Order: sequence, then structure tokens, then C-alpha cells
Amino acid sequence: MGKMTRRVFIATGSALAAATVGQFGRRATAQQSRGVVNLYSSRHYDTDDSLYQSFAEATGFRVNLVEAEADQLIERIKSEGANSPADVLITVDAGRLWRAQQEGILQPIRSRTLEAAIPSYLREPDGHWFGLSKRARVLYYSKERVNPADLSTYEDLTNSKWRGKVLTRSSTNVYSQSLTGSILHVHGPQETEAWVRGLVANFARPPEGNDTAQIKAVAAGLGDIAIANTYYFARLVKSTDPADQDVVNKVGIFFPNQRDRGTHINISGAGVLKTAKNREGAIRFIEHMVSRQAQEIFAKGNNEYPVLSGVALDSVVAGFGTFKEDELNAAIFGRNNAEALRIMDRGGWT
Repeated sequence: MGKMTRRVFIATGSALAAATVGQFGRRATAQQSRGVVNLYSSRHYDTDDSLYQSFAEATGFRVNLVEAEADQLIERIKSEGANSPADVLITVDAGRLWRAQQEGILQPIRSRTLEAAIPSYLREPDGHWFGLSKRARVLYYSKERVNPADLSTYEDLTNSKWRGKVLTRSSTNVYSQSLTGSILHVHGPQETEAWVRGLVANFARPPEGNDTAQIKAVAAGLGDIAIANTYYFARLVKSTDPADQDVVNKVGIFFPNQRDRGTHINISGAGVLKTAKNREGAIRFIEHMVSRQAQEIFAKGNNEYPVLSGVALDSVVAGFGTFKEDELNAAIFGRNNAEALRIMDRGGWT
């Protein structure tokens, strides 16, 4: 089980106070809670500290941050029940946000600010959670062994010409489940299972490692095509490690399904806890996350795509080019995750 930590962000001019402790202290009184937003987050990026500091400075709220893995946080909120101090849950992938919603720990909210800033396909229709940043799940190919003109769609990865050449993460990974959940929505269960079986037949090796490992495996010649999110490649591009630069020089990026529905888009998002003691502060926190200031931090801090229109991309990410997005509502493929995993299991995607 991952380590759970807490940090505190206080608005004191431009200063940021941070301390790491194990648990929350005694539950705050209702009066004390109005000036504090208790945030549970599974995002593990140090650059997010700037997001929380910017909110504290803009609003005067103190931010208590608890960080852990998503499943751990969801279970903790459930076990805390009505006494949970958590006001906001932030996590990555619509599948996890859907799970939190199904566990009954999120409340629906209405906000003109959020509805105006966030496209409808990036938020739960009833307001249980909202996308704060976008992640494109794309293909990476060997520049030496693959002609990008031969690439087209996720569906085409089952073509026999790719036998023994495809690299991807495990079926237990939520990114894999959400991609499969989007395929499930388009093609239905029978065709999706056939797609899974065809993809498995083309695996270069049993799934292992994270997204970066898939990209590096292409460069190492272990396979010719990998499925991974764009921000992992942006990190490699920005790395000063010669080994990472060697990977970048050997691997190209390709946005699939540009002639039909578009490239699969997942999210990092947030919701207000049903037991939030500071509901007003929680809503203001999420609203701040889609402000231009915060969206620039998402874009430049972790190489993600902003949800707010008009915010400049990180220069490296912009260099990947423009592309058509699949505008399937994230709640749909999030809801499909459980069935997608069952189909993946039947199809031999380990």
C-alpha cells in the first residue's frame, strides 16, 4: 500500500508553508473548516504544489493536502464516513472518478463557472465530477521499422501485419480499461472482445511496466508500436539524460482515429465529497482549477492538455501537433471500465 502524506498550503503573500505528517489531527469545528479546504489527491506531481498555492493566495483558504493512491483514498473516505474531513477528491482517469461516484462518496454540484469552462464531454452529466486536464492516449512507433503511413486506428492494431509488435500496459491498469471502455461503447461487447483477442495475438511481450516503459521498449527494439499517454513522452523530450534523448530520436508519435471519431481522451478530475464540511470552499477550489492561471500550470507543469479553451500548450506538447479528439463523454467509458476488464480477462489481456 502506498504511503499517505499530508501537506499544508497557507496563503502568506508569496510564501508557501509545507509540512509532512501522517494523519489529520482532530476534526476541525464547523467555524474552523470554513477557512480550510481539505483535499485528498492521488496526483503525485510536485508541480501541483503551485496549483494549491495559487488557490490559497487567490482566496485566502488554507489547503490541507493528503496524497495517496486513488483506491486507498476512496477506501479511506468510505471508512471515515460522516466524520471524513475531506472536501475534495482529485484523481486521474474517469474510471476512478466513476468508481468514487458509484461508492456514493461524491455529491452533485452546479456551477456556471465550471459548466462554461469545461466542455460537456469532460464532466459527469449530473455534476458529480469535473475534468481538470486532458490526457491523449496515442501510439508510439519505431522510426526505423514502421512507416507512419501504415498506422491508422486503435482497431487496426489487430491487423496481422503487427503480429508480435504491439506493446502496452496490463489490463489491470485503469488507462487500458478506459481505452477498452471507449472501444466497447463504439463496437459493443462481441466486437470489443474480438479486438482484445486480436490485440493480444499481436503483443510483442506480456504486458509489463508503465507508459514510459512501453515507449522505451520501442526504442530498444522489443516491439514496434506502443500505446501510452502523451505527457510521458514530453518528459523524455525534456530530459537531459542522453539515454532518454536516444529514445526520443528513435520513436515517433501518432494520433490514431483521425479520420473517424478521434484520439481517445482521458482526464484528471475532481469532485466534491458528499460529507464535505466546506462545500462552498470545495466548489471554489474546483472552479479555481479551471481558471486560466491554474490551467497554465496543468499545461506547463505536467505537460497535460488544458480543458479551458485558449490556454497555451507547453511548447514540447504543442510540437506534437494538433489532432481530432474523441468527444465521447468520460462518464461513459468510466462506467464501462468494469465490463471492459471482464472482456480483457476473457481475451487473454493479462
